[in-house]
Amino acid sequence: MLKLFGAVLIVLAGTLAGLQFARQYADRPRHIRGLIAALQRLETEIMYGFTPLPEAMRRIGIQSKEPLKTLFVKTAEEMSPPHDRSAQDAIQRAMDMHWKTTAMKGTEKEILRQLSCTLGTSDRSNQSTHIALALQQLKQEESVAREDQGKYEKLSKSLGLLLGALIVILIF
Repeated sequence: MLKLFGAVLIVLAGTLAGLQFARQYADRPRHIRGLIAALQRLETEIMYGFTPLPEAMRRIGIQSKEPLKTLFVKTAEEMSPPHDRSAQDAIQRAMDMHWKTTAMKGTEKEILRQLSCTLGTSDRSNQSTHIALALQQLKQEESVAREDQGKYEKLSKSLGLLLGALIVILIF
């Protein structure tokens, strides 16, 4: 009876691990889409709202869902008094603190880092151009993420279950 209980726990743990990996594949395209929507709102705030960058980041953070909400709100806090950091420093600090909560990879982080170099340092039209470039790159990454999700999501689920079963077979 105890062996059966242990075997069930091992298979359950393997299945849950597989589901966790599969969830990361499913979350990545969703998080990238959220980042794209947030950057589109940022472009609108900059071009048409004439909103100061910290306030624009705060508004976008409030409108976004987690984990991007925390990222943008933290960026706004870092850009506001008493910190008064530049956009580049504020975004970098926010990414260092909260990037691991997202399912996004290093390529999306690098796109956002490159964009942060121009935010707040150039005129509105130049910033809009750089945001448009970042949006184009993120859309390409989203299509890659959807392809990866199609390839590896089901595989991860199955592999977790099968790995748990294999461990049970090897142990017993």
